[in-house]
Amino acid sequence: MSTAAARPMNDEEVFSEMNKMVAFIKQEAMEKAREIKVKADEEFNIEKAKLVRQESINVEEQFQRKVKQAQVKQRILESTLINKSRLKVLQERQSLLESVFVEARSELEKVPNDTEKYKTLLVNLCVQAFVQLNDTTVNVRGRKADIGLLKECVPKAVETYNQKYGKSVKATVVEPTPLADSVLGGVRVSALNDRITVDNTLLARLELSSDRMLPQLRHVLFGQSPNRKFFN
Repeated sequence: MSTAAARPMNDEEVFSEMNKMVAFIKQEAMEKAREIKVKADEEFNIEKAKLVRQESINVEEQFQRKVKQAQVKQRILESTLINKSRLKVLQERQSLLESVFVEARSELEKVPNDTEKYKTLLVNLCVQAFVQLNDTTVNVRGRKADIGLLKECVPKAVETYNQKYGKSVKATVVEPTPLADSVLGGVRVSALNDRITVDNTLLARLELSSDRMLPQLRHVLFGQSPNRKFFN
């Protein structure tokens, strides 16, 4: 059995084979390019989704931080306004209380004008001081304007003290060192060479009354404080 010898390809056949090879390579390249593009698009979309999600998280975090900052500023502002309001109320209340005591002082300045009532007051103030000192020898001081009245009232006070308490006391009106007019009136009585003193001047009594009556005055003027839990 004989075989025919292979015939060489002519130019047309060679050109046709080359075109087939080029077409095949081109087709392979296009498919590969499509695969690369599809994969690149998928990776791009995945990365884009990650970036969008991360940016959304960042925006939300920034928003929450700004909301918290705004809330803190609002609370600070509210606290500041409340404190200013409370301070203003306290200042107004203090001013009102001071005006009450100023008016009381003004009224006390008029007490010595009624001589008879003032004499009775001086006697009572002296007796009270004698009782507190409980000594046999005392010095009595008053304003320079009251020296004459004291010389009249102190003996009466000594007599009243003796009759009411059954005790004797030697009371001397001290003229060389009178009290200042700013004490408004009344007496300052001392014992044991002035080492122990009872201040029964009108100013001292006003200050003492102011301290003692301050809670009651606050209650009368402003009502009961809601923050107070215990009462006397």
